[in-house]
Amino acid sequence: MNQDLRKRIAEIIFKSKEGHIPSSYSIVDIINYLYTDILAYKSDQPQWDDRDYFILSKGHGCAALWVVLEKVGLLCSSQLENYSQFGGVLGGHPDRTKVPFVEASTGSLGHGMPMAVGTALALKIKQQENRVFCLVGDGECHEGTIWESAHIAANRELDNLTVIVDWNQSAAQLCPIDDLPAKWKSFGWRVIVFDGHDLNSIKNAFSQGACSKPTVLIAKNIKGKGVSFTQGHGAWHHKIPNESELQEIFKALT
Repeated sequence: MNQDLRKRIAEIIFKSKEGHIPSSYSIVDIINYLYTDILAYKSDQPQWDDRDYFILSKGHGCAALWVVLEKVGLLCSSQLENYSQFGGVLGGHPDRTKVPFVEASTGSLGHGMPMAVGTALALKIKQQENRVFCLVGDGECHEGTIWESAHIAANRELDNLTVIVDWNQSAAQLCPIDDLPAKWKSFGWRVIVFDGHDLNSIKNAFSQGACSKPTVLIAKNIKGKGVSFTQGHGAWHHKIPNESELQEIFKALT
């Protein structure tokens, strides 16, 4: 588990008074693995033709993306210090017109995955071997655009597309009886369920061999993972810590 990244998330959200700590903690381990072990990119060429694409459809968790991009050198520390501040380029949702390595502006749930499917299909038509990765929330999977996109991706056999679902049980608040892996399988996808906070489990999920189908990696995550009082689906969803709460978060992550 990436405690230092979680501390940085809390730090920038505390300073800016904007952000979603639990949602960011839920996905930061996966995003970190993507940028350190999976994605092909060039730090000096955001539009490199052979890059892999990552689209964070779950845009409100973007603090996790910002701290990982800082870690790998795609954002500088001064940019994070100005997160959600006047004149800064980093906001509470990704904006591709302001941040070079952001492939899609997201925030309204259900929008990122259709763009990922369109990107994957375009790459197939152009006979390019780039891969497309898209991270969605399980609550976001209530959106009709997710399943329309899933149907198209399976029909067009987009084996260059991998969707990661942050299965942190947010969806269970509305539909407590719902077999999410079975639903994706019924749409013709290869389905892999894994622990999104365990490094070995993450490695195994991303190391599966080639398949003629699009792949969905369903991550059994914990919202607010790492700090006991931020975990779950209560008041901390969009709560900003005060000074004493920030210190308690740092203490829990030490």
